[in-house]
Order: sequence, then structure tokens, then C-alpha cells
Amino acid sequence: MPVLATVTPDRLIEFVLNHYILSLALIVVTYLLIQELFDAALKKFGFVSPLLAVTKMNNGSTVVLDVREHDEYQKGHIEGAINLPFSRIKDQITSLDAYKSNQILIVCQDGTRSSSAAKLATKAGLKEVFVITGGMQSWQEDYKLPIKVNRKK
Repeated sequence: MPVLATVTPDRLIEFVLNHYILSLALIVVTYLLIQELFDAALKKFGFVSPLLAVTKMNNGSTVVLDVREHDEYQKGHIEGAINLPFSRIKDQITSLDAYKSNQILIVCQDGTRSSSAAKLATKAGLKEVFVITGGMQSWQEDYKLPIKVNRKK
């Protein structure tokens, strides 16, 4: 029967000193995993795919908030979306108070600005906030969903 070696503090210190790169990697990976768990537990908004977003929009009480800049919005947007550029959202977040009882779907071009906007929206008191994953890029290119284009006359 094999004899298992016991781990003593002296042997542990010896291992860490001999394999400091592995030990450092273990500490970094453990820290990142714990940080991810806390972020997921404390996040007050969710993520939905464009197809699930369409399902929520068919509910009728869902509001789509497009946080792209006005020129991006004019090139094509989701039908009925409210344009509130991310650069002005902090100043105009109170304009969303009327939608506190609605589900809010937030979209940007690729999904990066909408996550930051969702954090601001939940801090402002909006309860059901969702980010459309992949943004308008995914909406148009991956899922081929319709958009409304404003034509200049």
C-alpha cells in the first residue's frame, strides 16, 4: 500500500519557492474566478439574445433604448427604439423615469456601451433591465432581423 506524503508548512513553502510561477498563476486564477462570481451575483441586469429580445418586445410593455450616437441611430435602428446617446445618458437618465414599470432592452453597436448604460439605468431605479448581446451588429448581421432606416429628404 503506497504511503501518502503529508503536507507540512515547510514542504508547502518549499513548493512555492521552487514553483513560484505556478503558485502565482494559481493565485491569479483564483482571484479572477472569485471576482467573476461576485460580479455575477451583484449584477442587477441581464443579457438577452436578439431573438429573446424580439420575444420580450412582443410583450408590448417593453421599451428599447438605443444608446448609440444620433448619426449611428439614423443609419438604422430597431423599430420604436428610443435614442438616448451614451454620451448624454448621465444628464438625461431621469427621462426614463416614466418607464420604471417596463422592461428595458438596451442596445448599442456591439454590446459594450449598453452594459455601462445598463449599470447607470439600474442605479437610476429601473428594475427590469436587459442588454441585447452583440448589439445592432448581431441584430443585423447574425440574426438578420429588420431595422428601420431614416431617409433624409
